[in-house]
Amino acid sequence: MRRILAGLLAICCLAAATARAAEVTAPDALAKSVTDDVLAVLRTDKDIQSGNTKKVVDLVEKKVLPHFDFVRMTQLALGRNWREASPEQQKLLVAEFRGLLVQTYAATFTAYKDQVIEYRPLRSQPGDTEVVVKSQIQQPGGRPITVDYRMHRLDSGWKVYDVVVGELSLVQNYRGSFETEVRKGGIDGLIKTLADKNRQLSTMQAAADKK
Repeated sequence: MRRILAGLLAICCLAAATARAAEVTAPDALAKSVTDDVLAVLRTDKDIQSGNTKKVVDLVEKKVLPHFDFVRMTQLALGRNWREASPEQQKLLVAEFRGLLVQTYAATFTAYKDQVIEYRPLRSQPGDTEVVVKSQIQQPGGRPITVDYRMHRLDSGWKVYDVVVGELSLVQNYRGSFETEVRKGGIDGLIKTLADKNRQLSTMQAAADKK
């Protein structure tokens, strides 16, 4: 009897795991869906089109950031310095880096001018836990820009941990400046630099919204 119950339990667990796996949106479909949602708002929201950065930030927070793994992004951006940070410092670093990326994405969306984003067929194998979703931004009167999203799969679904624009990796781009700040002022110095930068950007955002 115990064997039968154990067998039934195993089947139930397998069925539940299979159901969860089936519910996970494919990484390229997820990227396209999020992009389509965001572009739909950018094309129709008059406040955003007139430069309301607060609404852009709210859009980024709601539609984009839930699909990013900021812990891994911060780890990669800090490299070996991540291991030198205390758990509390790591928490602060993730929070400040996240804030910086919010402002970066908000500025990008504010500059949106009817660009078209196309996604290339995903190259992956069943069971892959890391993929690269490739896209291309078609600009009216300009050369296309390639944007690749490096993603990995967690229990909660696929998350972005790096964005490569052209040949420039967002994570690698920050690694050099983070290394410089840590050499100058240690981990606390980097946290302060990021916090100061975020305050400066927030002040600029607030001033722009008052105009």
